[in-house]
Amino acid sequence: MKAYRHLTGPDDASFCHRVTEALNLGWELYGPPQLTFDAKAGRVICGQALYKEVEGREYRRDLDLSTL
Repeated sequence: MKAYRHLTGPDDASFCHRVTEALNLGWELYGPPQLTFDAKAGRVICGQALYKEVEGREYRRDLDLSTL
């Protein structure tokens, strides 16, 4: 099974730790990060798409992708 996730959050150390954790759990980057500016909050929001090949699992709609 191929799994896909898209992490988003403020462009800060916490976001970088979330992406780093996912990479160390076997997820791979899918394209470059995306950035946008939230004018109301006055901060940059970052997004990063990730994918992972998971052997021996079949996709189900109720699957919690963050636990793979």
